[in-house]
Amino acid sequence: MASYRNSDTPPPIMQGSPPALVPPRADWDRPPWNRWAFQHIRELLPTAEVWRGTGPVRVLPRADKDFSGLAVTGVDGATTDFAGLLDQTYTDGFLLLKDGAIVIEQYFNGMEPRSLHLSQSVAKSFTGAVAGILAGRGLLDVNAPVTAYLPELAETGWKGASLQHVLDMSTGTRFSEEYTDPYSDIGQVDVASGWKPIPPGADPAFRWPRHMWELITGLRDTERPHGDLFVYRSIETDVLAFCMERVTGKRLPQIMSEELWQKMGAEESACFAVDSAGYALADGGLNASLRDYGRFGQLMLENGGGIIPAGWVEATRNGNHAIFRAPYTVTLPQGAYRNQFWIEDPVSRALYCRGVFGQMIYVNWQHRLVAVKLSSWPDFLNAGFTTATMAGINRIAEALA
Repeated sequence: MASYRNSDTPPPIMQGSPPALVPPRADWDRPPWNRWAFQHIRELLPTAEVWRGTGPVRVLPRADKDFSGLAVTGVDGATTDFAGLLDQTYTDGFLLLKDGAIVIEQYFNGMEPRSLHLSQSVAKSFTGAVAGILAGRGLLDVNAPVTAYLPELAETGWKGASLQHVLDMSTGTRFSEEYTDPYSDIGQVDVASGWKPIPPGADPAFRWPRHMWELITGLRDTERPHGDLFVYRSIETDVLAFCMERVTGKRLPQIMSEELWQKMGAEESACFAVDSAGYALADGGLNASLRDYGRFGQLMLENGGGIIPAGWVEATRNGNHAIFRAPYTVTLPQGAYRNQFWIEDPVSRALYCRGVFGQMIYVNWQHRLVAVKLSSWPDFLNAGFTTATMAGINRIAEALA
């Protein structure tokens, strides 16, 4: 079944009792099922709460403006308006903050202010930021070898890698991020994390990892010297999270709650999808509300806001552009990657948190702007959707200047 845009009539996925159309267990994150599933992870997978605590909610003042008619370039290169671009790119929620105030807040596809939306790899940046908090407290040393925290990895591809290499995804560990191959390493993550069952018709002799730790300890090979090249591999974030759990004696949802969620004044408790061993999937399992994603972006814009060390935020904005190469330069031609964030270019040093199927937080210091876009694209990756969205946000930034 093909996917549908917000301007189309949606199929009755999970409507009625019993529901007329139920997402298949093996394809819930594929179109059109993901248009429903990304807002209903707690109905599909086991999750653990990231508690917001009992403290006050950080108020986001309003400075609403209507940019729906602003002329922008659409995904096909033709001129459209911003409302049309949001429709073309399967948007579920869009938020834009200027100087900490809400300029745009829009919901589509059944999403509401309290809805928790899957972040995909945007979760990596949250994990990296909390690692920065622990580093600021002296619990983590980015220059230490990973094996100082996880000695079990001495027999894996992480032998000799530093924690900074892990944070920057520049270890030489062999890991395939081929999303459409169920036997690739990231395909095995789907099974190990509990997101997917073993594929129907799979080779009965193939040994599937039972949980994420088993997958990590089974990655034995390196393909280049550590630090030589940025290569995007989701598993690095999970290695980082296990280091965080080891030094705190706590699981990731509790660490995230105590160190970030409660302190930043989140409006809603968030949640993480967890595997069969109770491990919260740091590389993509975080679910939160649109405004709380925005609060995190605003915290970064405020150079950590006294919660994340300012020095960590500054370091995050200074990546090694020399090791950032194709294919990543297609959407970020002058980009870099540092501490689990994408850097736009060496001049603006603006930051992106990005996830497959169209998840994004953008933090721009020059324009004092934070933008959040939550989506359910039909494809894992779409360079046209990405560049059109980035250009559209920059058009609004210029209009607000």
